[in-house]
Amino acid sequence: MASKTVDQIMFEPLQLPCGTILKNRLLKAAMSDALGNGEGLPTPAQSRLYARWAEGGVAASIIGEVQGTSQFPESPGNLVLQPDTPAPFEDLAKAGQAHGAGLWVQLGHAGALAHQEISQRAGPSAIDVPGLTCAAMTLQEIRKLPDEFARTARTAKAMGFGGAEIHAAHGFLLSQFLSPLFNTRTDLYGGSPEARRRLVLDVISAVRDAVGNAFPLAIKINASDMLDGGLTEVEALALIDALEACPIDLIDISGGTYFPGAAASSDGAGKGPYFAEFARQARQRTAKPLMLTGGVKTFAQADDLLCAGYVDVIGLARALVLEPDLPHQWRHGDTRPPAFPKLVSTEAGAVTAWYTMRIAALAEDREAEFSMEASDALTRIKLQEAAKVARWKNHFSSV
Repeated sequence: MASKTVDQIMFEPLQLPCGTILKNRLLKAAMSDALGNGEGLPTPAQSRLYARWAEGGVAASIIGEVQGTSQFPESPGNLVLQPDTPAPFEDLAKAGQAHGAGLWVQLGHAGALAHQEISQRAGPSAIDVPGLTCAAMTLQEIRKLPDEFARTARTAKAMGFGGAEIHAAHGFLLSQFLSPLFNTRTDLYGGSPEARRRLVLDVISAVRDAVGNAFPLAIKINASDMLDGGLTEVEALALIDALEACPIDLIDISGGTYFPGAAASSDGAGKGPYFAEFARQARQRTAKPLMLTGGVKTFAQADDLLCAGYVDVIGLARALVLEPDLPHQWRHGDTRPPAFPKLVSTEAGAVTAWYTMRIAALAEDREAEFSMEASDALTRIKLQEAAKVARWKNHFSSV
């Protein structure tokens, strides 16, 4: 097969199996933007943020960790999508879908990684290790989960969002069920790889039934947990095989977890896209559209992945925090890489905090004046989070 040029691929429309057409191959990958108001609702700043990415030329943006209930958030800045609060969500959906872009919600449930101050952590199995404890979910609680995910997706569709992504990566609940390290159950939902996949496949089926065949539905999975005893690439490829028969429109490949002591995917910085080799192997096993998220920083990297046929879509995250109109730049021939800062800090979470504060600056159209050290960003984030924790507790106290 003759190779194609970037003009033929990166900015070529892609029709998903559901019939939706992405206007190009560049998506804003899910990130926890922490811009919810502390009561689970979107803010005007959040609407402006996703409007900016739409203006910048992405085919779609994915909103990180949208919860169906207030019980298992990963952050007090998460959104809680419930049917009785339509107006703010409809405003957000409209803002993020200007200029032919889509705005998809990432269906989240943090499980054992739920924010400790505003949840009672629970996962597939009990955990008691330094820095993390959680209870094991009952069989009854597990069996309710597919309907809970489906209800959130149905609500998202009703409020005007353009698609949904099931979050089964990064060590959150569905990822925990897939991992032999965190799922030591011996019932229908644990033991063999097939049993550990059962909940994920049930969630996919329930969500598809809830939103119909014409609504884009993606799933984010780990190529590897990057932990000894965790999900390996061999099992992740077996999951790819299982997804081939599922009503999924896009498989978003990422990796790593947020469990204490786990290596960050970005520890591979400087080595290019983190999971390109896994994507190459996955491409040989599925006809589903594939998306790669993690470590794509330059035009050349994105171009190489698309032209090689490894993936159909590139997920951009931090690059779009630095340059929200990066797709437009690339489309018009400016292929200079974003100026990634050299952030120096020994404090865990400081680099992520810097990008979170940069997101907040984008949402207020003041990135030109943004100047902050990573350690200062972490201090600011902790103060903001404490205020939102108090607001969350007050608002959801009746739950």
